[in-house]
Amino acid sequence: MAQSYFVIGTDTNVGKTYVASRLVRHFAQSGLKAIGMKPIASGCEVGAPRGRGEPGELQNEDVIALSHASNVVAANNLINPYQFAPAIAPHIAAEQVAVVISLDAIINAYQQLTTLAEVVIVEGAGGFFVPLNQTQTLADLAVELNIPIVLVVGIRLGCINHALLTVEAINARGLTLAGWVANEIDPNACMFAENLASLQQRIAAPCLSVVRWQGEAIFNLTRV
Repeated sequence: MAQSYFVIGTDTNVGKTYVASRLVRHFAQSGLKAIGMKPIASGCEVGAPRGRGEPGELQNEDVIALSHASNVVAANNLINPYQFAPAIAPHIAAEQVAVVISLDAIINAYQQLTTLAEVVIVEGAGGFFVPLNQTQTLADLAVELNIPIVLVVGIRLGCINHALLTVEAINARGLTLAGWVANEIDPNACMFAENLASLQQRIAAPCLSVVRWQGEAIFNLTRV
């Protein structure tokens, strides 16, 4: 049984890929077979030069980053079952090409990855309630996966509200919040220390890492 974590964010562009990739690398450097998975990727380009797919395939920079951090090789359709060219919400991108995102397909790909690796780090898309199809959201995928969650909090104005709402939604579904990462995404945002202290006071799960602007994530996983 693989040790797995689902990396989600308080919003888009809060550093999920960076944190997920660093987690994959952390476990790989610990001597474990570790792989990253991004079930749904928007903003893909044809034939990204650093990718591992075939020429002409849609590839995504986040998927490439996860693949480069991994020490296990797997088929692209397992690592990234759904790819869309426009950098827009997944359900809208899927509708544009007449595709329905299936949670069953994602779960099947994830389960295959668990047979190849000892650690699987799954990276979400957008925030916790981003729609995936007409009736289901990323929260529904989290319930189906039922693996511990790592929440990436982008430290900026409004982050306390976003983080606490997300934590409440995670808890309401009976999911496990393994921990959270504070990521300074705005170097001009004021009151970093005060925001961090407010979050530490209000989130029961451990803060696994505090990442300053363009700094490095160093994880404390002893409590996970």
